[in-house]
Amino acid sequence: MEKVEVKELLEAGVHFGHLTRKWDPNMAPYIYMERNGIHIINLYKTAAKIEETCTALSKIASSGKKILFVATKKQAKDIVAEKAGDVNQPYITERWPGGMLTNFVTIRKAVKKMASIDRMKKDGTFNSLSKKERLQVDRQRAKLEKNLGSISDMTRLPGALFVVDIKREHIAIKEAQKLNIPIFAMVDTNSDPRQVDYVIPSNDDASKSINKVLSIVSSAIQDGLDERKAERTDKEGKAQKTEAKAEAKKAEVAPVTAQEEE
Repeated sequence: MEKVEVKELLEAGVHFGHLTRKWDPNMAPYIYMERNGIHIINLYKTAAKIEETCTALSKIASSGKKILFVATKKQAKDIVAEKAGDVNQPYITERWPGGMLTNFVTIRKAVKKMASIDRMKKDGTFNSLSKKERLQVDRQRAKLEKNLGSISDMTRLPGALFVVDIKREHIAIKEAQKLNIPIFAMVDTNSDPRQVDYVIPSNDDASKSINKVLSIVSSAIQDGLDERKAERTDKEGKAQKTEAKAEAKKAEVAPVTAQEEE
C-alpha cells in the first residue's frame, strides 16, 4: 500500500473544505479551523481514515469481491476510470442508472444484451440485417457501452461502494444502504458523514485531491488482489504436491502387487 504522508495530502490540497456557510455540522470532528471563510480539514484525521479505509478495501479485494467506484462529476470521472481500471474494478462515471443495485437483475440483462450484439457481429447475423436495423443496433450498443461498459464484468452485487461526492451520488448511496453494502467515500465539509461506513474527510472537488486519495486507495486494492493471487498459487502448488505424492505411492504399490501375483 502507498504510504499516507500528511505533507503529500497538504500539497494535493486535500485539506480545503467548502465555504463555512455551506458546512454540515456533522463534519465538525474533522474540521481543523476556518480560514478566509473556508473550512480547513484536519489532515491527521484524514490520514488515519485513509489507512482504515485501505485496510478494509484490501480485505474485500483479497476475498474476491468487486468494489464499485462511483463518480459522475467532471473533475473526477477520468481519474476514477483510470484508477479503477488499473485494478480491474467496475466503475460508473456517466449518469447513475436507477436501480443499478436494487434492480441488479435488469441491469445484468442490459449487459447481456450488449454481449449478444457482439455475438451477432461475430457470427455474421448482424450483416443479414437491413441498413436501418444495423444502425439502430449500433446506436443501442454504443449507448449501453457508454453507460454500462465499465461494469460488464460485474456478475454479482459489489462487495463495497467507493464514492466521490456523496451529495451528488445520493441515489447510489441510498441503494447501497438498502442492501447493506459497505460505503466508502471522500466526504467534504458540506456533506453528512453519517451516510457512509468509511469516511475519508477530504476535498472532493479538486482533481489533484481526488487523484491523490484514489492513488492510495487503488494501491491498497492491488495489495489485496496480489494477496489473493498468492494464496491461490500456494493452494495450487500444495494440491500438485499432494497429487504427486499420491502418484508416487501408486507407483510404489504397483510393483509389490505384481510380485505378489507372480
